[in-house]
Amino acid sequence: MDDPGAARRVETGSDEVTCSVEERVAVLTLNRPDARNALTLEMKRALVETIPRLGADPDVGCLLLTGAGSAFCAGGDTKKMAEDGNPPSPEERKRQLRWEHGIPLALYTLEKPSVAALPGPAAGAGFSLALACDLRIAAESAFVTTAYARLGLSGDYGGSWFLTHLVGSAKARELFYLADRIDAATCAELGIVNRIVPDADLAKEARALAARIAAGPPVALRYMKENLNRALREDLAACLEVEAERMVQGATTEDYLEAVQAFQEKRAPVFKGR
Repeated sequence: MDDPGAARRVETGSDEVTCSVEERVAVLTLNRPDARNALTLEMKRALVETIPRLGADPDVGCLLLTGAGSAFCAGGDTKKMAEDGNPPSPEERKRQLRWEHGIPLALYTLEKPSVAALPGPAAGAGFSLALACDLRIAAESAFVTTAYARLGLSGDYGGSWFLTHLVGSAKARELFYLADRIDAATCAELGIVNRIVPDADLAKEARALAARIAAGPPVALRYMKENLNRALREDLAACLEVEAERMVQGATTEDYLEAVQAFQEKRAPVFKGR
């Protein structure tokens, strides 16, 4: 493994999505600040290809997804769509959505924890991408909106599924039907974001949160995420069975032995992911 403290750039295939890894945190940045990081086809391809590679990278312990400038992501680039003229045919759009929806699926199934850092608005598909991450930290000025009703659309990128599981069916329906802007404080009350920080502190606080997670036991964190994802779709008995299997497997890892020894020696454990 490379030196986990050395920063390195990860090629994404596009300047519109940048990525760097430092201290086991992969910072994946949507990089169209002048357009509030609205998603282009180039960005979507970069995301759907880069996220799985980060999941397989042994030097990555946590993924931090954010946006350049003062926004997280404004969703689809409606301005560019209007400039392009006629929309794609239903058949073509369906084909596009199949691989575009690989992005939230890649975030959800990533075998590592993920954090979305919102410096500003997250709308439509951008909001859905934030919801697909495990945790969300927002700047005080940030807000979210489903936005779709304002565009005459029903929603995509898994937003209806993620939001329903996060805030409940009735509140998710309200947020979709009305498409109101929800400020950061209300997001915290609803459980949409985990933390709110001053705008100027977002980058520092988000990285610190991701670094703290990344320093944890990689195998155990992977099992935790699998357990928590399973809890959304299976009953208690099934979850208990898998939890038992994972506990037995975890107790055979070097990380478990290191944690026990570190506890006895009253020091912080150093995990190696095996």
